[in-house]
Amino acid sequence: MQGDALALSVDALALLVDALALSVDALALSVDALALSVDALALSIDALALQGIAKFNSLRINEMLYLVNRHLRKRIVLT
Repeated sequence: MQGDALALSVDALALLVDALALSVDALALSVDALALSVDALALSIDALALQGIAKFNSLRINEMLYLVNRHLRKRIVLT
C-alpha cells in the first residue's frame, strides 16, 4: 500500500517535472515570437523610411526635370 502511494507520488512528481519543462519550452517560444515581432516592427519602420526616401527622391527628380526643362526652353527662346 505504501509502495503504491510512493510510486504514485513519484509518477506525479515526474509529471510535474514534464509540465515544468513544457512551460519552459512555451516561455522560450513566446520569447522567440516576441523577438520576431520586434524584428517585424523594425522592418516595417525601415520600409516606411525607405518609402519616405523614395517619395522625396521622386519629388527631387521631378523638380530637377522641371528646372532642366525650363532652362532648355529659355535657351531655345533666346537663340
